[in-house]
Parts: sequence; C-alpha cells; structure tokens
Amino acid sequence: MSRTLTFVVYLLAVLLQAGAYGLTFMLPRLFATFGANEKAVGLILLVATVSTLIAVYFSGHLSDWFGRVVTLGLACLAIAAALALFALADGVNAMVVLASLLLGAGWGLTYALAPVVLTRLVTADERIRYFALHSVVLMAGFGLSPVMASQIEAAGGTIADAFLITSGLCVLSALLFFVLVAPVRRHAINPGPEARSRLSLGYVGSILKGKAVLPIIMVCLGASVFAGMNNFQTVFADARGLDYAHFFLAYTITVVICRVALAKFKGGTQPYMTIAALQYVMAGSILLFAFSGASVPAYIVVAILFGVGYGASYPVLAAMAANDAQEDLVPQTLQLFALTYFIGIFGFPLIAGWMIVELGTAPLLYLIVGLAALEATMALRRAQNDQANLTLAADKSV
Repeated sequence: MSRTLTFVVYLLAVLLQAGAYGLTFMLPRLFATFGANEKAVGLILLVATVSTLIAVYFSGHLSDWFGRVVTLGLACLAIAAALALFALADGVNAMVVLASLLLGAGWGLTYALAPVVLTRLVTADERIRYFALHSVVLMAGFGLSPVMASQIEAAGGTIADAFLITSGLCVLSALLFFVLVAPVRRHAINPGPEARSRLSLGYVGSILKGKAVLPIIMVCLGASVFAGMNNFQTVFADARGLDYAHFFLAYTITVVICRVALAKFKGGTQPYMTIAALQYVMAGSILLFAFSGASVPAYIVVAILFGVGYGASYPVLAAMAANDAQEDLVPQTLQLFALTYFIGIFGFPLIAGWMIVELGTAPLLYLIVGLAALEATMALRRAQNDQANLTLAADKSV
C-alpha cells in the first residue's frame, strides 16, 4: 500500500467510526421513547465519562501491548457493540449502562490514539495541515450522522435504526484499521518500534508543568461548549419549533470548508491569536442563538458562525498541544489532551441536562457563552505573552 493510499484508508476508517459520536446528539430523542428526560441523558453520559477517562489513561498501556493501530480496530468494535445495544434497549436499564461504558471506552481510545498514529506519519511542520484533514473527516462523521437520523425519521424509520446502521459502519472501520497495521509501520517517519506511550502520574505532572498545560485546559472548556450546544441541540430546536437537521448540516458544511482551508495553513507567527479570534466568534454565535428565537435564517447563521469558531480553532489547538509538548512526551501529551477533552464532552452534559430540566435552556446558553469567552481570553493572553517574549528576545539580540 502506497503512502497516499495509507492516508486515504486511514481517513476513511476515521470517517466511518466518527458518526458514533454524532449519534450521542440523538440520545435525548432516543431516551424520549423510553419516557426519560435530559437528566437521564446526562447521567448516562457521565457513565461514559468514567469509562472514557479510564480508557484514555490506559490507552498507552494497551497500545504498548497490541500496537496503536490494532487497538484502534478493537476500539471500533467496542463502539459498534455499544451502538447496537442502544438500538435494542427499551428503557434506561443495565443494557444502556453497558452501552455507555463500551461507547466511552471505545471512543476514548480512538480519539486518543488516532492523532498519535498521525504524528508518526507526518513531520512537525505538517501537523496543523494533517490534523486539519483528520478533523475534516472526523467532523463530517460527527455532523452528518444526526442529519442521517433526521432523514431516517422522515422516511418512517426510527432513531434506533440510525444506531444500527452506524454500528455496521464501525465494524467496517475496525476492519480497515486492521488492514492498516503493516502500511503504517512501513511509512512511519521514524522507522523502528513505536515509542512507549504509557501515561503515568509522573508524566502527567511533567506535562502540566510545561507549556502544553494551556491547550490541555482550553480543550476541556471548548469541549464543554461543544457538548452544551450539540448534545442538546434537538431539545433547543424542538422548543423553538426548528429542525435540528438544519443546524447540523450548516455546521458540518462550514467546518469541512474551514478545515480544508486549514490544510494549507501552518499556524502563522501567532497561532494562539488565530485561536483567540476564532473562539470569540464562537462565543458570539452562542450569544446570538440565545436571542434568535424561532428564526430559521438566524438559526443557520448561528450554525455557520459556530462552525467557523469552534470547527476551525480546534485543529490549530490540537496541533499546538503537540508542538508545545516536550518532544519525548508527545504521545502522552496528546493522550492527556484527549482526556481533558472527554471530561468536557461527556461530563458537561450532566450539568447541562440538570440545568435544562430545573432552570430551562436560557441559563445554560449564558453559561456556555461564558465558557467560550473564557477560553478565547486564555488564548489571547497566551498570544500577547508570546509576542512580548519575541519582542524581548529581539531587543536582546540587537
């Protein structure tokens, strides 16, 4: 298999399993068929959080035993099983809890290890471009699976049918990852055995003392914003008489376009300033959503702005986590980056679900705006500090 074909197959495998996370946005609708509310969705996603954090922490151990690409294939099989269990469940019971555990573990492993495999195939100055391509297909899967679910419902099917179809796609993704084991090893930038990937408390301490601590904290905030807007978008839309498919389609198209454009972007001289600008756009889009009511054009504008803000800033932030890391701790740093991401992605819905049931959607949107503004301000402060350090270094060299 050629290097180009290896990348194509890798991206296809990522795309096929990415729809699994997009279907978590459909859990409120699936749970409604059980008579369960948003609090139950939040609690089930909290279960997924626990298994995700355990899986991410031990992802390096598993990849040291089985190899990263084989572990990715096994993780996809776990996700497939989880989706099938969700589809077959008839209530919030042990089957749903098991599905949540499998989903969290499988998604945690794929999300933590796929970027590490990518860094083995590309050089440091190629990371932003290839992370952007990776995130293009990832986001396509995220965003299009809810649209698929909407179309299935419109055709007379059920949300459970969407879960079963995506389960089959995840099995295919697993097979593709198994096929990639030898090609990835052959085309690695640094030939030879993979560097050890195990994450330990000692490594965590070293990482948190370094520059990479900022993107690690920021990604948790951004993931909370993303989860708050997307996991309960069906609830927001239903309350306003809107079609949630409009949001996900506009958001996905915007993100794909932005990330394709980023594939030629190397970060510029001030990547954190780029991140800050994009995330202020993200905060503004949520503020607009809080006041836009039932307007369909405004709803689409919100989706587009949110896609520009979050969608374009995330791959730059992920690349900065790798670039800010100590060279010998890049795999561990990316795993910790993924771990804090999942704290936000699967942990924040517990807060969001409680707020929707007890306080309504408006206070939740205001909280999300605040988190987005905080993340943007952190990036702005880092950009200003970097610029000050550059100016000081230039003055000393004169």
